[in-house]
Amino acid sequence: MTATIYSFETGVYRPPSEGGSASLLVRFSRNCPWNRCTFCAMYKTKKFEPRPLHEIKADINAMAALANDLKSESFRLNHGGRITREAILSLLERAPGLEYHQGMDMLIQWLAAGGKTAFIQDGNSMIMKPQDLIEALIHLKNTFPSICRITTYARVRTIAQRSLENLKAIRAAGLDRVHLGLETGDSNLLKQIKKGVDAQDQIQGGQKAMAAGFQVSEYWMPGLGGKKMSNQHADGTARVLNAVNPHYIRSRPFRLIPGTPIQNQVQKGEIVLSTSREMLLELKRMISALEVTSKVCFDHMGNHWRTPKGDLVFTHDYEGYQFPDEKQTVLERIDMGLS
Repeated sequence: MTATIYSFETGVYRPPSEGGSASLLVRFSRNCPWNRCTFCAMYKTKKFEPRPLHEIKADINAMAALANDLKSESFRLNHGGRITREAILSLLERAPGLEYHQGMDMLIQWLAAGGKTAFIQDGNSMIMKPQDLIEALIHLKNTFPSICRITTYARVRTIAQRSLENLKAIRAAGLDRVHLGLETGDSNLLKQIKKGVDAQDQIQGGQKAMAAGFQVSEYWMPGLGGKKMSNQHADGTARVLNAVNPHYIRSRPFRLIPGTPIQNQVQKGEIVLSTSREMLLELKRMISALEVTSKVCFDHMGNHWRTPKGDLVFTHDYEGYQFPDEKQTVLERIDMGLS
């Protein structure tokens, strides 16, 4: 047996809530079609490449072949189909090239966790032709019937350009959740970071995703505007989120990444970064202005603020705090951090 029959691609990036052993990572495209945001280094050295439908289906089939052979080894060893160490080692003996397979660990962990969720890579799978995306999603669900949730990164401008009919068809084909990079709701800051959208685009794309029936997860970046733009960043972000009222709002505090265009702006003194305390004050301003029924989440290590007792200000749980019921709790936790 050769490892070539298990050939499939696995990308690098996924949200924390879709990573680890939680989600099967299936690559529908390579890298990011926009790739101009000044704060981001994820795909800067890479060129966007769409993947043809037949390649995507071949990857899914290869994943299924590997999963089925692992289970077959388990049954042969009288382990009842469970993904055991012995079954893995047995398959590696038969196909030693698997030891170097970039996606094997991911697939094994996913199977061991129950095989319930999948994440579509890379940066904006919605850019695919709607019918190709629908066909790929259907093939994924038919191949792995255990999957009960499929999610992806998406760009609001792409969603806004799709017809509601197509978006609803994509949702019906199995795509449950879209992760949207809001970053900020302030149009001036959106222009500064070269996001390629303004606040109204963010509202339109977010509302359209909601209308299509997706679970919508919006990401914003405390500290992104530095000291000068802090207030307008907080206020504009709250305005957009109030207009969209997504299912999830996730905090991703800004951090300066070497080699990004924004680093050059900071080095030239064009942007003065906020302190950790100033970022927490900005977060308080934004949260205070929120009028949503969303779950507000701090599920990233960047939300590192501590209380005087030394514990984290916010839980890093993926489900976060339910608003409006827990809004006061969040504000009280922020005050503890500020103290």
